[in-house]
Amino acid sequence: MSQIAFIGLGNMGGPMAINLIKAGHSLVVFDLVPSAVQTLVNAGAKQATSAIDAVKGADFVISMLPASQHVESLYLGESGLLQHISKNALIIDCSTIAAESARRVAKAADALCIAMIDAPVSGGTGGAIAGTLTFIVGGPAEGLERARPLLEKMGKNIFHAGAAGAGQVAKIANNMLLGIAMAGTAEALALGVANGLDPKVLSDIISKSSGRTWAIELYNPWPGTMENVPSSKGYTGGFGVDLMLKDLGLAAQAALSTGSAIPLGELARNLYAVHSTQGNGMQDFSSIVNLLKK
Repeated sequence: MSQIAFIGLGNMGGPMAINLIKAGHSLVVFDLVPSAVQTLVNAGAKQATSAIDAVKGADFVISMLPASQHVESLYLGESGLLQHISKNALIIDCSTIAAESARRVAKAADALCIAMIDAPVSGGTGGAIAGTLTFIVGGPAEGLERARPLLEKMGKNIFHAGAAGAGQVAKIANNMLLGIAMAGTAEALALGVANGLDPKVLSDIISKSSGRTWAIELYNPWPGTMENVPSSKGYTGGFGVDLMLKDLGLAAQAALSTGSAIPLGELARNLYAVHSTQGNGMQDFSSIVNLLKK
């Protein structure tokens, strides 16, 4: 089996790495949080003393980091990982970052004859644990084919969006729509409940009508309407408000760079910003319904 360096073992990266170990791969892991590393060591991974130590001899380098600045800091510069990664290795960055950042790192990797793809994911922590994530890949097709056997151990759906950075553009567009749809779903439920409807009954009606959304069918934001979703667990777990806010910010950045109009995306960003400033940044993004309740 291949030797894999896995850097970034948070709520998404940790379960993804564990699925690779379960598939029989040899992992060397690194994270700034000792408890996250220990979880992987307990699962069978080897602990690296640094990110540079992790990539020594690696056939694949997988990173899952919070934001653009973290990815650029990790790979670029005189002390960046690109100076220490084998030219025969493939970099798979699964972070959700600005497309321009993904292109910048890919260009630097290409200058050193190192293959790289951006492969942000959709599916949340549940998908990461179950190994059913969707990978949205940007970069050369041959890079995707090299990565495919690994991606298939962590995900169920794999799409090639285009050249470097295209995976990020597709992911950002998807998450912008997700944020808009969740806010709209929450608003519709709040309107119905304020006018005397049972939220479960209204949800059932909408799920079989023209207003049906993923949020209504699989991720209902109203407490008590659906089991095993964040709204039934005090909005814990899932995809945080601040993470949604970050992705909506990336959408705004992408729109600004191309002169695109995203009025609904900007409205959703403002709603989540207000919700976050009220102390809800760590709650699941479906908690936006609490901002809209009467």
